[in-house]
Amino acid sequence: MALEVRPFGVKCNIACQYCYQHPERDAGNEARSYDMDKILGTLEEEKSSFTLFGGEPLLMPTEDLQALWAYGLGKHGKNGVQTNGVLVTERHIEMFERYKVSVGVSVDGPGELNDIRWAGTLEKTREATEATMNTIARLCERGRPPSLIITLHRGNASQERLPRFLDWLTELRELGVRSTRIHLLEVESPQIRAKYALSDDENLRALRAIRERAERVGLQLDMFADMQRMLRGMDNKMTCVYTGCDPYTTDAVQGLEGSGQRSNCGRTNKDGVDFVKAGVRGFERYMALYHTPQGYGGCNGCRFFLACKGQCPGTSVGNDWRNRTEHCEVLKALFAEAEEELLEQGELPLSVSPRRAAVEAEVLRLWGNGQHAFLKKAIKRDARTGVPA
Repeated sequence: MALEVRPFGVKCNIACQYCYQHPERDAGNEARSYDMDKILGTLEEEKSSFTLFGGEPLLMPTEDLQALWAYGLGKHGKNGVQTNGVLVTERHIEMFERYKVSVGVSVDGPGELNDIRWAGTLEKTREATEATMNTIARLCERGRPPSLIITLHRGNASQERLPRFLDWLTELRELGVRSTRIHLLEVESPQIRAKYALSDDENLRALRAIRERAERVGLQLDMFADMQRMLRGMDNKMTCVYTGCDPYTTDAVQGLEGSGQRSNCGRTNKDGVDFVKAGVRGFERYMALYHTPQGYGGCNGCRFFLACKGQCPGTSVGNDWRNRTEHCEVLKALFAEAEEELLEQGELPLSVSPRRAAVEAEVLRLWGNGQHAFLKKAIKRDARTGVPA
């Protein structure tokens, strides 16, 4: 489980127009202060390494950042931060080095490709984007290349803008960036969908081109590697969207708010309320998706269900966590390509294995008992029992 410390909650210095945290801001649930003693007290109870998150965590005074990172280094030997990179100063970089802070930067491209990450005016937005680009370059120069989170939308991955985006990936690798995480747009409103969302065909065209460029220049993309790993049944230490996350107590992410309160992953907060975590996890969403016909928002009959699990509840059709992801057709196409590649390499993906039905039955049994169903263990158990598919 990732532990995200959010001292200011969703408070941010910019206003990305597609941000999944806007429902909380629109509801007025934006933190204005935090209690360091309570944050540190909850961290002591959690006994886990953590990442500073937001909104924008670098809105904190450097003295408080230093106190948290000194604690993290002393207790766990490492720290992390996820930032938009706009506010990073030389003092921050010195602290990154001193306190062993792994830096993740959220950005969608240089110049106009990043205009959706709005800073109030076009001029201020471009200045903020340039500051982020400078942060990435400076971190690389210091031998601390950040990992990147990039969201695809019409502003950076449309047919006319995709060539510039691909060239940027090459530039990033030349700087020293080694890995990026690609996100498909999480849509929070009809207005955002109409203005920024790519079609399934556009997403697929962009993702295939991105993969080709990344492989050519040696840039790691977790999306495609994760798909192959899941089709192999190798689901230990996987990206959270493949873990069967309960939206009421997100096992993949534990939030820690500025009040010391524990919270869920923000991607599931569609009502603008940062609910406390439920006391008991459940897997009702995934059991229901397995049995519900695809025409009604489920996954019944999909050979990729074990690998995909309907994906993140935050991207569910109609923002209703009971449905599968709205990116289903894109992911099906990519899983089919990953399946074909494994077959060509002489491997038998779980999606076409004669044992798939038996593994599915074991996974459902575990979920029904309130247990995590790791594929690696389910496959071994099925092999021991000799249950026929």
